[in-house]
Amino acid sequence: MVAKTTSNGHKAPVAYPRGVHVPSLTFFQNDERQEIDWDVQLKHFRFLIAGGVHGVVIAGTNGEAATLTGDEKARLVSSLRKVSDSIQGQQSLPITVGCNGGSTRDVVDDTMAMHQAGADYALVLVPSYFHFAMNQDAIVAFFTEVADKSPLPVCIYNFPNVVAGLDVNSEMLAILGKHPNIAAVKLTCGGIAKVARVAADFPPEEFAALAGQSDWLIPCLATGGQGCITGLANLYPKTCVELYDLWTHGKRAEAEDLQLELAKVEWGFAKGGINGTKWIVARMLGYPESSAACRRPYPAFEDEARQLWIERTMAPLVAVEKRLSLAAKSRGDESALLKRSLHVLD
Repeated sequence: MVAKTTSNGHKAPVAYPRGVHVPSLTFFQNDERQEIDWDVQLKHFRFLIAGGVHGVVIAGTNGEAATLTGDEKARLVSSLRKVSDSIQGQQSLPITVGCNGGSTRDVVDDTMAMHQAGADYALVLVPSYFHFAMNQDAIVAFFTEVADKSPLPVCIYNFPNVVAGLDVNSEMLAILGKHPNIAAVKLTCGGIAKVARVAADFPPEEFAALAGQSDWLIPCLATGGQGCITGLANLYPKTCVELYDLWTHGKRAEAEDLQLELAKVEWGFAKGGINGTKWIVARMLGYPESSAACRRPYPAFEDEARQLWIERTMAPLVAVEKRLSLAAKSRGDESALLKRSLHVLD
């Protein structure tokens, strides 16, 4: 690739970290204003880091980005950075943050604010209020301008379901992947063929494709993808990382078997929605149920039949996660991580 210098001084591609990244849930208090529950939030950050994930995403879809203010996002980023910096071996934990808005100017401003807060990458959706006008040229122009001006490398977030059906197709990716400040694309669209086309056009250190869920992590890796950004790691971080490690270490049969089990369980998050995801994560990790509600108007997960269904659906990986946790504790990994970060922001 011939690197160009952008208006923000970018001269060379910036690689997006390989592996399993988790879009952290955001936990709120059960009060009128539904302010962030920082006690639970910091506890969850420590849990994710102890789970061995390769990176954390703030203000993704699972993090209820659309409900967060810029100040809240900045504090989430800086709080996560303080937690990770307090842990030996985790000082360089990659932090990605959702930078979105209704205009290009707003998105660029958001990237600047999140850079100041300590983020490493910006996860960017297509603005969709004027979706009827957002043709291919407009979408390419949007990402190009954001990438030119952003101090953070950009990860394109392709999630047509939340942007009025707008899809960043393979032709757009072939253009945008050449930009030195566009590092990756998260394919929540589930487009496995896009992974192969990106891998055919670009080395991963220039532009990488990631699965938007872990239920197709192995197919993604097998066709040249570099990992995933998966909500399931909010509950089973070690299992998701184990799946990635098995494949990358050549244990293909074991990886394929675990992928099948993981795919069945992830259906609980897919069908349960964000409110179901938060409810079951809080229940299984021992967080207060009062912190598990989404910000209104997203409805509460109160139907007992649905609660029972998601408990049964998510249960099969408990034994796997426990086995991996015990193995980590026997090596001293997990206990050391948690102990060092326990009171960093108290």
